[in-house]
Amino acid sequence: MRSRNLELPSKVIVCEVAPRDGFQAEAKWIPTENKVKIIRELAKTGLESMEVTSFVHPEAIPQLKDAEEVVRQVQDLEDLHFRALVPNVKGAQRAIDSGIKKLKLMLSATDSHSLSNANATVEDAQNRLEPIIDLAHKQNIIVGGSISVAFGCPYEGKVHVNQLIPIIKRYQKMGVSEISLADTTGMANPKQVYDTLGELKEEFPTITFSMHFHNTRGMAVANTVSALQQDVIHFDSSIAGLGGCPYAPGASGNVATEDLVHFLHESGMETGVNLESLTQTAENVRNMIGHDGGSYLLQAGPCSTLHRKPTAQQKIQINK
Repeated sequence: MRSRNLELPSKVIVCEVAPRDGFQAEAKWIPTENKVKIIRELAKTGLESMEVTSFVHPEAIPQLKDAEEVVRQVQDLEDLHFRALVPNVKGAQRAIDSGIKKLKLMLSATDSHSLSNANATVEDAQNRLEPIIDLAHKQNIIVGGSISVAFGCPYEGKVHVNQLIPIIKRYQKMGVSEISLADTTGMANPKQVYDTLGELKEEFPTITFSMHFHNTRGMAVANTVSALQQDVIHFDSSIAGLGGCPYAPGASGNVATEDLVHFLHESGMETGVNLESLTQTAENVRNMIGHDGGSYLLQAGPCSTLHRKPTAQQKIQINK
């Protein structure tokens, strides 16, 4: 039988999004000092990038009303590249004034999700991004785009690549060269991810794509493989599998960072992350918040964790 080698990148960059995507889904207030403690623990694991908070209106997501204070207290973590999600110019200015050097924009792939999330159609919502980008460029702040429900919408079903192309073209005209494709409610499948990225990378060879997979239906790692096969090396994940979109019915947590890093390491890819430290941090986060979002590593441990071999006497007892 002929064997075929699976060609995958040698290095992958993981962005931790729990301080934003994970925390926003928590109804119970997480004290600011606990948020800062978790961010500091994550910084020790070797992660390079983190989405540290969102500068949304406090009434929209009360959990993140302390965004300025959180950012202020982690400014000394210079080895971490921080970014923050911003919905409008006011939020962008708050982020910049707090010391954030990279902004991430909010946008949906479908009108239904956009109306739920931003109270505007996709076209109108994207028009509103222009002044944010202008503000950022004037202050030498990096801007990354995003497209939520990029593969499937809980209101409209499967999202075709043709719905993404005009959005990305508009982003490109605005001067945005990094775009995150989010599977917000875990509706993507590996073939769809591979085919969609194939078309998008051919259409937009200068755009850097990153993937934001939720594990709602257990497909996140399989979808990651498809993205890796298309030479995508930027992935978002959330410690302990926390997360979820408050404006998308059925949304659950992101792929757990420890599960993603374990998979990447077992497959021979480097991340610069210490898996043992990361898993311990995930356990600490679960204990602090009171639950996890479906982390396989917290349940079973890494493949390298072996169990004590049964003795001959134990085998005899089992066979009786």
